[in-house]
Amino acid sequence: MTPNESTMQNPAVRPADPPGRRRLVLAATAAFGLSVLSVPTRAQRAGFAEIKGRWQRPDGGYVLDFRTIDANGKIDAVYLNPQPINIAKAQATVDGSLLKVFVELRAPNYPGSTYTLTYDAQQDQLKGTYFQAVQQQNFDVVFVRMK
Repeated sequence: MTPNESTMQNPAVRPADPPGRRRLVLAATAAFGLSVLSVPTRAQRAGFAEIKGRWQRPDGGYVLDFRTIDANGKIDAVYLNPQPINIAKAQATVDGSLLKVFVELRAPNYPGSTYTLTYDAQQDQLKGTYFQAVQQQNFDVVFVRMK
């Protein structure tokens, strides 16, 4: 049977796969309502603990306080400027070797402003971008861990 014939008989085999190697579509997973993507890896669970705590932006005193982080990366967080600002979403993810954090603010003067940050383990900092929704502008930001 040629690779094209096997593809026609079994649509789960992709013709782009190298000879001798076949990947199966995770149709069975979807059919049974399971989600492989929602199961955190050991690295994710261990890595999330690294960002727990209070972080401050030295350029203005803004504080992100990551109180708890569940196994799926959902963060119970508080944002202070200096009073609390409502957080609509706070999520940690692992992308390869990078630990990333996304925080979305929802309050007057913060309608959808976001932080997209990456943890720098060597410097123990969160670095990334602040999107200021009212001004429609991005700003480079750094958060340092508060002792």
